[in-house]
Amino acid sequence: MRQMIAKRLVMLVLVAFGVTLITFFLSHIIPGDPARMLVGQRANEETLQQVRHQLGLDQPVWVQYFTYLKGLASGDLGTSIRTQQPVAHDLLTFFPATVELALCAFVIAIVVGVPLGVLSAVKKDTGWDHGARVFSIAGVSTPVFWSGLVMILIFYGYLGWFPSTGRLDLNIQPPASITGLYLLDSILTGNWPAFKNSLWHIVIPAVTLSYAQLAIITRQVRASMLEALGQEYIRTALANGISGPLLLFRYALRNALIPTVTVVGLSFGSLLGGAVVTETIFGWPGMGKYVVDSIANLDFPAIMGFTLVISIGYALINLIVDLTYYILDPQIKP
Repeated sequence: MRQMIAKRLVMLVLVAFGVTLITFFLSHIIPGDPARMLVGQRANEETLQQVRHQLGLDQPVWVQYFTYLKGLASGDLGTSIRTQQPVAHDLLTFFPATVELALCAFVIAIVVGVPLGVLSAVKKDTGWDHGARVFSIAGVSTPVFWSGLVMILIFYGYLGWFPSTGRLDLNIQPPASITGLYLLDSILTGNWPAFKNSLWHIVIPAVTLSYAQLAIITRQVRASMLEALGQEYIRTALANGISGPLLLFRYALRNALIPTVTVVGLSFGSLLGGAVVTETIFGWPGMGKYVVDSIANLDFPAIMGFTLVISIGYALINLIVDLTYYILDPQIKP
């Protein structure tokens, strides 16, 4: 297992290098001049060239790339052209909001998706199964931006049950920052008005973000459960008088979770990356909105920093998923 982890960490370095290489050159191929956007259209040529020199944009692309790698080796993700702050500082500022949203969406996807998949498998070809199928197909095929706008229209515009943007109301004081997660920090500090208000704000964005992954998890759990319920050991358990929840959850579901874990793990990575659209729609102050604003301003260091963080997150989640296999089934060898 140690050798496997070491190999994965080496692969992680190679993945990070490949991501930086592709992202860097693609961002520099895109037409546009970030220096011009920074100084404005009315700035003279001398000012423009001075800013380009300060940003290092007057050097050849390969020189800029190796300069970026040199800084990356020392933990420097560069300086944001738009905010004039270190990209690492910006990402650390916005990262907790994205993680909080992704975690809430992940919990919703698991809590709803797994039982719904089990129910769909047990009630195969019944109304429950057909309803779950329609629900899953709608979740996979509905664009996030459309479902988000519909949620805002219904629950904010028509019903007025939930707020439409932000993490807190303007008249609510944020909890003292410990982890950056408002829900957790408000519990740790006993700030219950902030907890209630932040929970109220996160419901619609989290449900919107979780819908697609919830649908995928539901279909995967259903398929895995149907396969598990058809195995010999299930028939043997039934012959020995084992039935009901014990049969479903101890024998069938545990084995069905092995292929499901892969989907569940990658779902969390998808939630982190998919938060870009959701945060933009709901005005959620996380990394997604930060990178969208950076794209609009051709902020190459911020774009590359965000992409690198998400890609490393995916690789680490894959490693955690592989380690989880050995917990669920000790017979699997690393």
